[in-house]
Amino acid sequence: MRLTVSHETTYRFDPPMRGVVQSLRMTPSVCENQQVLAWAVAAEGAERGAGFRDGAGDWVETITHIGPVDALSVSVTGEVETIDTGGVLKGHRERMPPAAYLEPTRATAPDRALETLARDTVAGIDVGDVLARAHALCDGIEAAIRYTPGQTEHGTTAAEALALGHGVCQDHAHAMIACASVLDIPARYVTGYLFASEEAGGHEASHAWAELFVPDLGWVGFDASNGVCPDGRYIRIGSGADAQEAAPIRGIAQGAGTEALEARVQVDRAAQSQSQSQA
Repeated sequence: MRLTVSHETTYRFDPPMRGVVQSLRMTPSVCENQQVLAWAVAAEGAERGAGFRDGAGDWVETITHIGPVDALSVSVTGEVETIDTGGVLKGHRERMPPAAYLEPTRATAPDRALETLARDTVAGIDVGDVLARAHALCDGIEAAIRYTPGQTEHGTTAAEALALGHGVCQDHAHAMIACASVLDIPARYVTGYLFASEEAGGHEASHAWAELFVPDLGWVGFDASNGVCPDGRYIRIGSGADAQEAAPIRGIAQGAGTEALEARVQVDRAAQSQSQSQA
């Protein structure tokens, strides 16, 4: 499937900051699941810094905004050809061992309710059948945390989302990671984009899911928000232990004041975009 992406993130500061330094993880993963046909990350007025590929195989670059900074925007445009690999991440080079993802963070630390959910959902499934256990976790979390926008916040933990019984993709991914850790299955948070129609649920185009490490297969994606493994509708960008570590944009501002964030994301099928432009 050929997908186009348009993503703009705007920050506004009051009063203006003396300067802002940002770390960007916004370039698609290099893997067999997708081929980048065109991709550009722009930040008008910013000075480009170093770029490097981290231990998880993600491309990270830094930019600096010299103040005073009252507003700044980071925009992404691109086109990617995706391949449905049944959720299995193929050909992705990284140096981080899977065991490094067994240590929970604040967002993914399992409480007693998550431990119970994890063990109940895999009851009767052989310990050695990690793939079947992972699928069971995905189904169990989808049922336990109903997809409901606006009920949780960026800092909501997996335990809090389960107690509430509502959440979004971030909460589902955190819960998957938390439950996987209970079962000693390495798991991580993945950011990317999803082409989703209203008929498919209308989930946000800027998306997140979890990857669990399955022996003999490697990393396999599970999207509990949609109850599927990532297919040709998904573009993979980056990963981390949780949403904060995998965030597409992380920054430090010099100064005190308020910060407002606006984001606009659109993902389309390339053929549809072309036909619309010709109409």
